[in-house]
Amino acid sequence: MAKKTGKTGKTGKTGKRAAPLPEAIKKPVVKEVKNPLFEKKTRNFGIGQAVQPKRDLSRFVKWPKYVRLQRQKKILLMRLKVPPSVNQFSQTLDKNMSNAIFKLFGKYTPESKLAKKQRLSAMAEVKASGGDPTSTKKPIHVKFGINHIVQLVETKLAKLVVIAHDVEPIELVVWLPALCRKMDVPYCIVKSKARVGTLVNMKTATAVALTAVRAEDKAEFAKIIDSVKSQFNDRYEEIRKTWGGGHLGIKSQHRQAQIAKALAIEEAKRMG
Repeated sequence: MAKKTGKTGKTGKTGKRAAPLPEAIKKPVVKEVKNPLFEKKTRNFGIGQAVQPKRDLSRFVKWPKYVRLQRQKKILLMRLKVPPSVNQFSQTLDKNMSNAIFKLFGKYTPESKLAKKQRLSAMAEVKASGGDPTSTKKPIHVKFGINHIVQLVETKLAKLVVIAHDVEPIELVVWLPALCRKMDVPYCIVKSKARVGTLVNMKTATAVALTAVRAEDKAEFAKIIDSVKSQFNDRYEEIRKTWGGGHLGIKSQHRQAQIAKALAIEEAKRMG
């Protein structure tokens, strides 16, 4: 069966066609003059076609294993409940005091092999000539090495112990703050093991200590010790009871908020 046609004669459409605009009202179309030397070519980004534009692909990067591990560790320390003995390493010294400590410790960097060789040669010459060898005695320098530090703390020779916050495994130093407090030796926890290592010409160091300072640094050293004691030694009982972690992820936070909202609505209906 044939479809009905309207007045226009077109299938499925009825009515009159609109009259065209008069020539005076029509806007003149200005044709753009194109330079024939520069022809516009639309890019095709299909397979094997134009080079793809640069995008931020960091989300799709397969990061090295050590990067993935340190990121996963950070998330775990945020989510899980962290015991106080481990959590204390997240409470580091403030930036200004850390800079002051590193500046002071930097003056007592251990002597290099060449400097030590020259000092021992000079001492041998003085001793051979019958002079006083104490004039070329060993200079005061930063002590390092975990076993050496423990020995200095146990004999109460260490005046200040600086511990890195990111030692791996943490069991190497997790007991050191408790030992320092028991022996009444000032200690502090700073960032990071690489920066601590620079004080003793090493890549990394777990802890360093000073047993003495020169006369010109004694006033500054006393101020640092007072500040460190107030932040760590005197607050040991508080630090000993402070747990860490337990922070929910964003999805869990939203879920908890939805549950709380639903309970509030239910309670309002029941009361009202």
